[in-house]
Amino acid sequence: MKMKKKIMIICLIFIAVVSMIALPIETKAKTINEFEAEVKKYTQQLEEKKSKLAKNDAEVAQIKKKISNTENQISATEAEIQSLQVEIDKSNKEIKQKSEESKKIMEYYQIANGENAYLEYAFGATTITDMIYRMSIVEQLTEYNDNLMKELEALIKKNQEQQKNLTKKKEELKALQKSLENEKSRIDLDSASIKAGMPGIEEQIKSAKEQLNYAKQLGCGQSEDIDSCIYRVSQSNGGGGETPSLPSVNGFYRPMEYGYITQYYEGCIRYNSSTATCIGHTGMDLSSSNKSIAIYPIADGYVSARYYDPAGALVIKVRHSYNGRYIYSTYAHLRSFAVSAGVYASHNTKIGNMGSSGNSTGPHLHLEVSTCDWKSVGGGCTWRFYAESSTRNPAGYVNFPSSWNNR
Repeated sequence: MKMKKKIMIICLIFIAVVSMIALPIETKAKTINEFEAEVKKYTQQLEEKKSKLAKNDAEVAQIKKKISNTENQISATEAEIQSLQVEIDKSNKEIKQKSEESKKIMEYYQIANGENAYLEYAFGATTITDMIYRMSIVEQLTEYNDNLMKELEALIKKNQEQQKNLTKKKEELKALQKSLENEKSRIDLDSASIKAGMPGIEEQIKSAKEQLNYAKQLGCGQSEDIDSCIYRVSQSNGGGGETPSLPSVNGFYRPMEYGYITQYYEGCIRYNSSTATCIGHTGMDLSSSNKSIAIYPIADGYVSARYYDPAGALVIKVRHSYNGRYIYSTYAHLRSFAVSAGVYASHNTKIGNMGSSGNSTGPHLHLEVSTCDWKSVGGGCTWRFYAESSTRNPAGYVNFPSSWNNR
């Protein structure tokens, strides 16, 4: 009895696990009407971001000009301070020289005529006229020395005061320069936050309009689910060129022969509309002891896009037919491409090599699985919907132990 109960529990667990794996992909229906409204809304938002970036760029250009002018003023002030220091040094040298000359004259008269040289010289006159003359010379000599010293000391004081003012001006200019650089950094950070983690604004607008036009060209109804329409039309007409009819996926495979998981899927926990990024991890990160190992699709499909993201990462996207709909797998940070966009790739077709291109801390593969795609023609969604709502846990389709040695 206990054995039967244990077998029943095991069976129930097995059925639950299988049902989780085999469940069809949860999708959110999107009609052309809804997509048009979304494209209009996001195009307006993106244009606002573009306008803000242009404004930021203009402000940064003005700030750079001010910083350049400030730097020139600082250089000029420093040159003026140096020039004044030369004048001060020259005046000090002249004072020293004149003091030495005056001292020598005084010493000469003291040696020649005793301690009261000036007085002895004055009272050595033989006549009143001679005395007046001698007194005048003594007075002039004394006054000359005194005036010379006073003039030189006044010049030094004036130069030192000007030097002090220039030093203060230099400090004020340095403070202004720092303030301008801080403002530039703030604007640069604002621009970076707008650009961070998202494709180029023009690229997003262009792609969204292409997705919409493609659905209309296929003849999808205004109130028809775009994803279902694209799948139905492409399967019925053998593909129509850019959307080939694909055989349904019978199984999923690991994208590399051997490797291990470095980061698990979290999904988009919160979407930050100001930076057009998701808080969370929208894929799985995989690595291997072979840092340039070959990468393969997780299932048979069609290479729907191949490109470099804004940070320089090499990215390939593959479209798969699964449970009556399309799903997409994305392979990012590749070292190299091995296929072109628009070709059929089986699960054994090498599409590239693992690498560390773009915004990456080391060689790994960032793998995403999504119900739609913003970049592939016929992907059926905008960048925001893709990032915010369409990604799924790759482990829901591919069996990923913590490490493996076969596909």
